[in-house]
Amino acid sequence: MTLPLDSKLRIGVQGIHRRIESALGPWMPSQAELRAVVERVDRAGYDSLWVGDHISFPLAILDPFLQIAQAAMVSSRLTFGSGVYLLPLRNPAAVAKQASTLDHLTEGRLILGVGVGGEFPKEYEACGVPREERGARLGEGIEAMRQLWSGKPATYQGKHYRFTDVTMQPPPRTPGGPPIWCGGRSDAALARTGRLADGWLSYVVTPEMYRAALDKIAQSAKDSGRKLSSFGTSHLLFARVDKTYDAALDAASAMLSQRYAMDFRKATQRYAALGEPAQVAEKIQAFYDAGVRHLVLDFVGPPEDRDAQIDWFAAEVFPRLRSLTGK
Repeated sequence: MTLPLDSKLRIGVQGIHRRIESALGPWMPSQAELRAVVERVDRAGYDSLWVGDHISFPLAILDPFLQIAQAAMVSSRLTFGSGVYLLPLRNPAAVAKQASTLDHLTEGRLILGVGVGGEFPKEYEACGVPREERGARLGEGIEAMRQLWSGKPATYQGKHYRFTDVTMQPPPRTPGGPPIWCGGRSDAALARTGRLADGWLSYVVTPEMYRAALDKIAQSAKDSGRKLSSFGTSHLLFARVDKTYDAALDAASAMLSQRYAMDFRKATQRYAALGEPAQVAEKIQAFYDAGVRHLVLDFVGPPEDRDAQIDWFAAEVFPRLRSLTGK
């Protein structure tokens, strides 16, 4: 089985508010900043805007659903996505209601990216969820949400979630609910994606790893008896445009090492798109050739550089990708 892929490449940006840490006091985002970022991404011609999710994280981070709700009032064109929402930390019925509401507020321009996380165990401790149950809870959560999105009395009997004859109104604007894209790189995560998801959102993989993972997802979908008319193939890509590769690497690895509280330089070299516009475009071409059709750019480096990165990429990398994006 071959996954049905679109020919067009879509490109989005990760992050609405800047993540800024200050020794002088708490980080306080403003409504003006949110409007400015959304308007900048929209004006520059990107296709989507994405936000991450954590309960506890080394850097400041806001709730993704609330950010999307605000951003949807600013842009009537952009698609909005969660990349990824840690569904096992929450009750899927409550998430189904929130996601359905967002599907209305965005007028059907929502992609619900979900995943298990797990690299920060304290999140699971704080939410009272055993970390070893995260995969099973994610699978059940997806199934339960889809039942609730039918608009009819829904019943679900799983190991972790159970309910009988529950009606959730109104149903989502998108028939059947917003598309669910799963994250994850393990064999179990890829099998789950093929079995249950509408798309895959990858993270810290190479183009070669991406291509191999799509084969596993396709095999899982085939084994599950699914007949897919469409499937979203997405990748969250660390990126930085700069005058030289070395300058981009230095700035990107410094920021990522802080974000993940570890030395991230070698991983930055392996996984990020860095350097002059032509070098960044070449890396993106490799991911397209591997099957990526929706690229989510996480512009890394000093937070105050992000606006310039958004504009620089749009001005000098987009033209090099015109054959892929049609722009």
